[in-house]
Amino acid sequence: MSGDVKEPERTTYREAMREALREALRSDDRVFLMGEDVGRYGGCFGVSLGLLEEFGPERVRDTPLSESAFVGAGIGAALAGMRPIVEIMTVNFSLLALDQILNNAATLRHMSGGQLAVPLVIRMTTGAGRQLAAQHSHSLEGWYAHIPGIRVLAPATIEDARHTLSSALADPDPVLIFEHGSLYNVSGELPSTVQTVDVDHATIRRPGTDVSLITYGGSLPKALAAADELATDGISAEVIDLRTLRPLDHATVAASVARTHRAVVIDEAWRTGSLAAEVSARIAEDAFYDLDAPVERVCSAEVPVPYARQLEEAALPQTADIVAAVHGAVD
Repeated sequence: MSGDVKEPERTTYREAMREALREALRSDDRVFLMGEDVGRYGGCFGVSLGLLEEFGPERVRDTPLSESAFVGAGIGAALAGMRPIVEIMTVNFSLLALDQILNNAATLRHMSGGQLAVPLVIRMTTGAGRQLAAQHSHSLEGWYAHIPGIRVLAPATIEDARHTLSSALADPDPVLIFEHGSLYNVSGELPSTVQTVDVDHATIRRPGTDVSLITYGGSLPKALAAADELATDGISAEVIDLRTLRPLDHATVAASVARTHRAVVIDEAWRTGSLAAEVSARIAEDAFYDLDAPVERVCSAEVPVPYARQLEEAALPQTADIVAAVHGAVD
């Protein structure tokens, strides 16, 4: 009997995303992928490498360099009954399609009285830490989490990278998936027993009793590293991966704060008007009397992200910053 049990597969975040795309294209003829360089080049970050050869140019479509045009085409295809997956190279380029996302994709179901569904998935790379300078190092997922009518996902693990896409494609409304660029090369084991992920709820990546570290995406590995370091100081940190940024699963966050009585929110975006600000406000509104210390936030410096490596590292939240914030809340 034990011979039938599959061993966990060793893979990377990038390969897990590619396999998710491959599975989607195989399982549903309505699914197609389009975006800049997704075909012959294999994607700006290599996620779609080999899919053009496997599925052909009708299913894997290179587009002109016009985000507004190809996101609009994706919306039209979704309205017509297709299941398009649109790739935008990096989050800063999504601003060129913001009108399509905000005024069309997010609103058509509501403006039509429920007659029009837009089952569109938009994938894009987000985040800094790779020396891509100010124009290609944004973390703007909090902006999109502000918009009603869309779901915003931020897969932070190989398991989530592999299984988030199927949940996104099953959603009748637009779904934006933010893939942090620092995660693509992360390797690990992918359990063969897991086939779906729960995109409706945040998840506890590490249980703890003294402080809640609340984060998502590319900041999750730093939060887990901070929890390891804090454990050597006798501090038990619970790590919450938000996973879905809209709608936020505040119940999981509030329950964690009720257990630990302290909270540190880690967000690579700028502090002002950030998703960290929203999470902090919700804790203050709904879990204030559970707190034994003010909520701490660890965010990026309020500057365009520098190119020079040492300056970029100084501008971004690091494990040491998280550890210091926890000590500020606990000591």
